[in-house]
Order: sequence, then C-alpha cells, then structure tokens
Amino acid sequence: MRTTPQPRPNSKIAANAALRMPQFRNSETSGLRQPNARAPQNARMKYEHYLALARAETLAGDQIAAENYYQHAEHYLRSMREHAN
Repeated sequence: MRTTPQPRPNSKIAANAALRMPQFRNSETSGLRQPNARAPQNARMKYEHYLALARAETLAGDQIAAENYYQHAEHYLRSMREHAN
C-alpha cells in the first residue's frame, strides 16, 4: 500500500515573502540621500505626462478617460505645490 507523502512547508514561499518585505534604513546613519530629494522633478514629469494623455483622450472623444488623466495630473500639480512651500 502506497502512502502519500506528507506536505512539507514550502521554504521558497517563505523566502520570497521575506524578499518582498520593505527594508527601511535610517538615512541619517546610512549616508543615503532623502528619498524625496528628486520628487519635484518627478512630479513635474508625471504632471506633464498625464496632461498630455488627457489632451489626447479629449481629442479622441473619450471624455471619461480624459477626466481620469486630468485628475491624475491634478494630483501631481498638488504635489509640486506642496514641495514648493
């Protein structure tokens, strides 16, 4: 009579889960730059990108998609204003 093997804990799953966990470092002690140091430039690029997508959707006649992109652009506009202060 054959017995089915007992399931073993899957160590690959546990290892992959550990790799997905965010690793936080103290920037003061590690010498790393602040993560938001480039945020205004990235926000401006994202703002312009979503604005262009919104304009293209408007020209294509899809007002719902255009509004979605305008809302994304507005988020990055607020982000730029926040970093300017």
